[in-house]
Amino acid sequence: MDAVFLKPGRDATVRGGNPWIFSRAIERLEPSTIPAGSPVEVHDASGALIGLGYFNPATTIAVRMLAWDDTPSIAELVGHRLKDALALRELVVGDDSDCYRLINGEGDGLAGVVIDRYGDALVVQLLTAGAERMRDELVGQLTELLHPGAILERSSGAVRKNEGLEDREGLLAGDAITEIEVRENGNLVVVDLEQGQKTGYFLDQRQNRALLGKLARGAKVLDAYCYAGGFALAALSGGAQRAVAVDTSARAIEWARRNLELNGHGGTAELIRADAAEYLRGTKERFDVIALDPPALARSRNDADRAGHLYVELNALAIRALAPGGRLMTFSCSTHFHGADFARAVAIAQTKAKRNLRILAHLGPAPDHPVLLGHGEGGYLSGLLLQDLG
Repeated sequence: MDAVFLKPGRDATVRGGNPWIFSRAIERLEPSTIPAGSPVEVHDASGALIGLGYFNPATTIAVRMLAWDDTPSIAELVGHRLKDALALRELVVGDDSDCYRLINGEGDGLAGVVIDRYGDALVVQLLTAGAERMRDELVGQLTELLHPGAILERSSGAVRKNEGLEDREGLLAGDAITEIEVRENGNLVVVDLEQGQKTGYFLDQRQNRALLGKLARGAKVLDAYCYAGGFALAALSGGAQRAVAVDTSARAIEWARRNLELNGHGGTAELIRADAAEYLRGTKERFDVIALDPPALARSRNDADRAGHLYVELNALAIRALAPGGRLMTFSCSTHFHGADFARAVAIAQTKAKRNLRILAHLGPAPDHPVLLGHGEGGYLSGLLLQDLG
């Protein structure tokens, strides 16, 4: 196997569990030229083995680790990771849901690979050159392990472009399918596998939608940036008096309408096509519960300052729209603006809105979206459940 040797003193981070090795940490390659995506043994400066990764000479993240203290074959690795991932999901995903994330990249030991399960269909994203080389092995072992009716690929985005890869979408195995009806927390949801965001639906919010449903009994609820209406659906299923769902996309509003009607809630929801910030700025209605889940506002580190200002303004608008004693579930899905930065922005928003809130919970993705302890970069979804003191 080809090999990568690190510079002296540059092995501590990777030994600490961070799977990313940057090009500036590499001393030499053996051989001197290694094709993009090739599996490599990773050694420290003394020659001691650290583990197995894959290499790309064209990217800043030159090596992404797959295993530590061992160098299994790709076939062995994929088989072990898939079985381990499925065992975890059987523990953390309830019987009332048949849609979840099966593989969450580095968090499941398969860097660059994302696999979401929607009932009998699997949607695969291969984001790196190394993941690209695993395609056939993944499809073969997924077929043997799960016998899905369809395996679809939706590999696109900035990471693939940086890796020197073209976008790739299409059927990998089974029967062609464009949408599917699944269960989430006992509710029926139609997922657009062809044109929906990401792999079709935002599965990371499954647990937070269930929580909001428990808080919504008898409440007036706003689902801002509603997409497919997931939070509005959870609220009405939990006994909300009324739900308003707002999104700027006509396609999203129609999709939300389908999901609400599918569960018998069409008559108790108001669907509004508008920019959520403009709606919040103009409405005189006050809500008992607000879910605020905007798209990523920081696409790169250079966007962080601008995103901070936007999160402050947006959350201030939402806080002003809370009824006395109301609850706000607010999120940032920006990799480059999360955790303490997001909490700080919401605290500034509270001051701006002249309200006093208390934290009921810190929120994040459902446990089918694991992140390695040594890989803080793998975190992206930050949330707060707040309550107005009244």
